[in-house]
Order: sequence, then C-alpha cells, then structure tokens
Amino acid sequence: MKVKLLTTISFFTYQFGISQTEKLLYGKVISQNNALKNVEVINKTAKISTTTNALGEFSILANVKDSLIFFSKGYYFKRLKLTQNNLDQNDLVISMIIKPEELEEIVITNIKFPHVGAAKHGSTVNPSNSLQKYTGVYDGTIANGMDFIAMGGLIADLFKNEKEAPKKKTPQVDFKKLVATSIPESFFYQDLKLTIEQKALFLEFCDADPKSKIILEHSNILSTMDFLYVKNEEFKKLNSGIKN
Repeated sequence: MKVKLLTTISFFTYQFGISQTEKLLYGKVISQNNALKNVEVINKTAKISTTTNALGEFSILANVKDSLIFFSKGYYFKRLKLTQNNLDQNDLVISMIIKPEELEEIVITNIKFPHVGAAKHGSTVNPSNSLQKYTGVYDGTIANGMDFIAMGGLIADLFKNEKEAPKKKTPQVDFKKLVATSIPESFFYQDLKLTIEQKALFLEFCDADPKSKIILEHSNILSTMDFLYVKNEEFKKLNSGIKN
C-alpha cells in the first residue's frame, strides 16, 4: 500500500513539474507583412518540430531557454532562445528575410539567318516563266514571291540547330552545400564546439559517410542536425585517439 501511494505521489509530482515548465507556445511567421506557410519551426533543445499553416501560424511545446529555429527555402533562417517573457506573452511574431535570387547562367547560341528576298536565277520560283503569262490560267505561283522550298529547308535547319544545342546539366547538390544553406554557422561553434580549422575537416568526415546520401534524398533540418551530432561524437573520439 505504501509503495502504491509513493508511486502515485511521484507521478503527480512529475506531472506538476512538467506542467510548470513546459508550455504550448503559439506564434506566427511573416515576411514583409505577409504570412509564410510551410515554414519549419524546430525546437532544437527538445528535438521536436512543426510547420506553419496557410496563415503562418504555429504551435509547439517549449520551455524557457529552449532554442527555436525557423527555416524556409528561399529565406534566411531565424534562431530564437526563449525567455520567460516569450512564454508569458505566448504570441510570438517572427519576421524572416527573403534571400536575393541567384540568376541561372544563360547559354546564348549565335544563329546566322540567310538573306531571303526575291527569287533569283536558278530558283524554283521564276516569275518570267509563269504559265499564267502564256495561258491565262493561274498555276499557283506568286510573281516575285519567296522560294518556299528554300524557306522550308531554312526552318528545318533552325529546329535541327536547337536540337543539337548542348543542354546544360542541372548541378547536383552535395552534402556540404546542403549544410551550408540550411545549418547556421553558430551551430558548429556553439553546439558542436568545433573550431574554425576543424569545421572543414569535420564536413569532409561527414560527407564520406554513406548516410549523408540518405540525408540528401530526404533533406530535413532536424534530421541533418541529428546526423551532425552523431558524427561529431565520432569525430571527437577519432581526434582523441590520434592525439593519444
């Protein structure tokens, strides 16, 4: 009986402690006063995430000092460390800044167009030999008209040139580029405790792992961070082993 009573008291004490700290936080993400939908809202501390709805609104469980990350393709990420004031107000408004668009490279092909004018000597269209002149019957030719057979050949050549023009291949995104565009620099130095010199070597170490290809196929900022955390532990053990 005493064991059951102690278990019950411990359970309610735990629930009360959780309710005192953890709270469902509400907020909205905007850019230039416009609501942003499908923004990834990540509680990096609790390792949970959600996305904004069509009105840019979201809700996520959070505690004081939790680190929230807001990520959306085409925008600079936003990071926020929650304070007690944030939880008390419970109405976050996050403003994100759009990234400038990068113009794709355009390949210009120089196409020479031959001169097209009145029919010349030797052309299939010869106004002076028109049957209409001698018989009075219209034979379908146009006096001083264009050589349509030659024009047909010209058009065919143009389409042929377009088909033969080299197509630019879409560049493949590698793991290091994915990390550079989605993970903040502070994550490496503050969270992973890496130095500037170690960062480049660490990313090479991660890129060599076949699991990095899986991260590329199913890119998600939370799963990418988890992968980097795991690889960081391996990286530190490897470094300590080399020093010893």
